[in-house]
Parts: sequence; C-alpha cells; structure tokens
Amino acid sequence: MRKQIYRYPLALFAAGLLAACSGDKNEGIDKEGVETVLPAQQNEVTVMTLKKTTFSHELVSNGKVEARQQADLSFRITSEPVAHVYVKNGDRVKRGQKLAELDLFTLRNKLEQAENSLKQAELEMQDVLIGQGYAPDRMQEIPADIVKLAEVKSGYGQIRANYELARYELEQAVLTAPFDGVVANLTGRSFNRPDGTEPFCRIIGTGSMEVAFTVLESELPLISRGDRVEVTPYSATVRPCHGKVSEINPLVDENGMVKVKASVEGNAGLFDGMNVRVSVKRSVDNVFVIPKTAVVMRSGKQVVFTLKDGKAVWNYITTGLENMTGYTVTGDGMEEGAQVIVTGNVNLAHEAPVKVVTATSSDKQ
Repeated sequence: MRKQIYRYPLALFAAGLLAACSGDKNEGIDKEGVETVLPAQQNEVTVMTLKKTTFSHELVSNGKVEARQQADLSFRITSEPVAHVYVKNGDRVKRGQKLAELDLFTLRNKLEQAENSLKQAELEMQDVLIGQGYAPDRMQEIPADIVKLAEVKSGYGQIRANYELARYELEQAVLTAPFDGVVANLTGRSFNRPDGTEPFCRIIGTGSMEVAFTVLESELPLISRGDRVEVTPYSATVRPCHGKVSEINPLVDENGMVKVKASVEGNAGLFDGMNVRVSVKRSVDNVFVIPKTAVVMRSGKQVVFTLKDGKAVWNYITTGLENMTGYTVTGDGMEEGAQVIVTGNVNLAHEAPVKVVTATSSDKQ
C-alpha cells in the first residue's frame, strides 16, 4: 500500500508537464496560421478620375438575316407537265431570265382557236354596225351604247375575254425571274405536273439584306431608327458587317418583346435565314462612366469605393446603361473629380487603408 501512494504524484506531475508542452506547441501553430491568413499590409488598388464623357451604349440581341426581296414562284396552270427547267438551286439569275416552262402545245392551240373566234366575232360585230347605219372604219364616231349593243349581239365581248384569258395562260406557262437574285427551294422537275400547293421555286434578291431581331419593352427607349448596328454571323467564315436600324414595329407582343429590323450595307456574304448576333450601338453624351470592375456587391447592393485621404470610402450607387466594358453611374460620391477605385476592391471594407499602385488609362487621358 505504501508503494502505490508514492506512485500517484509522479504520474500526475508527468501528465501536467506533457499537457503544458502540447499547449505551447498548439498556441504557436494557431498564431502562425492567423498571421499567414491575415497579413498586416495595405490593399493595393488602382484608381481613375471620374469625369463626364460620351458613353457608347451597346444593346445585344440574336437575329436572323432576311432578304429584302424574295418571291415564291408558282405556275398558275397545273394541267400541263413541265417541259424544261433551265436553272438549279444556287444559280444567280437576272430579272426576266427564263427559269422553267410548261409544255406549250395545248396552250398555243387554245390561243390560236380563241384568236380565230375573235376575228369571226369582229366581222359579225361590223355587220351589226353596218345594219345600224354606221361605218365600222370610223369607230370613234359611233356612240358607245351602239358599240356595246353590237358587241353583245355578235358575241364579240365574250369571245374577246376568252382570247385574253388564253393569251394570259400562255404567258404564265413560262416562269421568269421578277428581279436579280439567287434560285432557292427549287422542287419542280421536268415531265411532272406542277404541285399546286407548293411553290415551284424561290428567288432571293441579292441586292441587299436586312436583319430581324427583338428587344425588350424596357429597352425600347434606348433604340431608334438610324442607330448603328454591327452584325456578326455565328459562321466563322463570314466577317462582321454594319448597318442601321431601319424599322421598329410599334407593337409589344405577349412576351414583352418588340420586333426591330436593320438594313445591312451590301450583302456581305450573308444568306437568307442565317443566325447572327446583333449589336446596336448608340452614343450618350455628358454622363459618368466607370469600368465594370469598379462595381462590387455588398449586402445585395451595388457599391463603388472611392479614395479619400488614403482610405477606401464605401458609396452606394445605381448603374444605368451598360456595354461590354462599363456602366453609366449615379449615386453617392459620384461627382466630377472623384477618385474611383477600379481594381483591388473585392475584399475592401469601409475606411480600409489602401495603397495606390498606378492610375488607369482612363485617368491618364
């Protein structure tokens, strides 16, 4: 029993010494970790001098290319087979150029019969006029009611209408290009009768193109006719081209969208139906403009830090128009000559000491 009494103090002393050594070691590690995460140094920032300038507003939308001139062509007569097709898809054609024609034998025969009947009716009408005491070779002297009566009695009026119809059908049996363009959607084939429900082909004008796109109802005040437009095809083989807003449809659809069209300068290698990115550009004068990097979020609100006496000052602001690089801005501290912090502001706090590294290019101008 006496030996056990002397062993307990020794064990307690050893345990206390071990705990003390372990505590000193952990304290050193924790202190070293804190110093590594939170170094005691100033934030390095860049600034710009705020001043009113001209802002290039940019509104971006997706659109489709449309030919300003396009026409779906069909044969009015479907009773005769196609005799010849002179073009194929992708061919460039001139106005009046023959595209295809039907078998003309029956139509020519019908016109010839109508012409003979017309000549016979004309002779009979002259006989009626002579019987009324008028000379047929001086038609301008015969009263109009007498001429009308002679046409009815001889059947001349009805026969002439049949002749005009036969001539018109013969003309329509030949399909021609209504303007300069490119042939597309050609479905007709020789020796087949035309499909009365589908166009025979489409002619797409090559003179000029336009782009149809939509903008939000809220963006409507930011766009007007004549605004500059940059059109960028998604196809890498076609270069961007330029144009102007030509038409704004004064109607908001059920989705809150407004349809807009822009004319494109030249065809620039564009095809009808091509998908493009449309950028509408407009200059707004006398506004404060800051880079997008100057705006940070704090508690769900937009904040811009300004430099004052070597410290970052927290300012609540409101952004307006925007483009790819910047915003127009209003709010607290946004005044002529203010030093706006544009980089190094992600982790800043109000009145945190900062060190200006260099000025931005905007400040140097």
